Amino acid sequence: MKKVGFIGLGNVGGKLSGSLLRNGIDLTVRDLDKSVAQPFLDQGARWGESPKAMAEQVDILITCLPSPAASATVLEAEDGVLAGLSEGKIWAEMSTTDEAEVLRLGEKVKAAGAQPVDCPVSGGCHRAATGNIAIFAGCERATFEDMLPMLTTMGRRILHTGPLGSASVLKVVTNYLATANLLSLSEALTTAKVAGMDLATTYEAIRISSGNSFVHETESQVILNGSRDISFTMDLVCKDIGLFHEVAKRGNLNLDLAPLLVEIFEQAQEKYGPRELSPNIIKRLEEQTDLKILADGFPSEMVDDEPEEPGYEVVPRNRS
Repeated sequence: MKKVGFIGLGNVGGKLSGSLLRNGIDLTVRDLDKSVAQPFLDQGARWGESPKAMAEQVDILITCLPSPAASATVLEAEDGVLAGLSEGKIWAEMSTTDEAEVLRLGEKVKAAGAQPVDCPVSGGCHRAATGNIAIFAGCERATFEDMLPMLTTMGRRILHTGPLGSASVLKVVTNYLATANLLSLSEALTTAKVAGMDLATTYEAIRISSGNSFVHETESQVILNGSRDISFTMDLVCKDIGLFHEVAKRGNLNLDLAPLLVEIFEQAQEKYGPRELSPNIIKRLEEQTDLKILADGFPSEMVDDEPEEPGYEVVPRNRS
């Protein structure tokens, strides 16, 4: 059995680590706040004294951190991951990061004899908690095969997206779409309220119609509850849609909608604070209308009601 190290036990990383530990993986963990790691240590995980020591001791070293800059620090510091990597090891970047940055770090990983993978997740913290989240993986096919048992332990649907960096591009593409959907749903729910519609009925009308989406079935519920808690904050939205916009600009593509989304969330972050929960983007419309977009009967947080199932590879239809 391969030994796994996991650095970054935040909202997503902690749940992915939990899936590894729950399924009997030999796990070493590390976080800037050691108290966050204590529940994992109590359940049998080891504590990583440094990123370098962890890379030396494990077969697969996973990072799941809040920004590309944080990942770079963890890898390139004097006692960082790069100093401990060697032949046959894998560095797996599960953060939402920049394609150019993961390619830069990936070259350093390969120079150390190891193999890099960018493998961000998509589907919400509630699915990360149950091991039912989707995972993209960008890497050489042989590396993907080595990594697949761990990916199917942490997630249900696993997609090999192509070479290193491709998963990071597709992750920010999907996060961009989710952000656009969140803003359009905020406008749709507020417009329905202004028009005198019952919001619980409005929720069902959208859910059973062509207007439905994953974002509606999750984020609309916590919006209507009032908690607005999906464990995701405005600064992270700004980071993600900013990364998406950078990908487009590198391709000399002038977009119409993306700059508007960036502007809206940057203004909201300035007004409400970077750690404000992202669904509270609807506050802009609540304040404009002096209305509360709330309805009875909706949960304060999303819980995955599907049982944990073994993961599997999703194969695009143009591949045999």
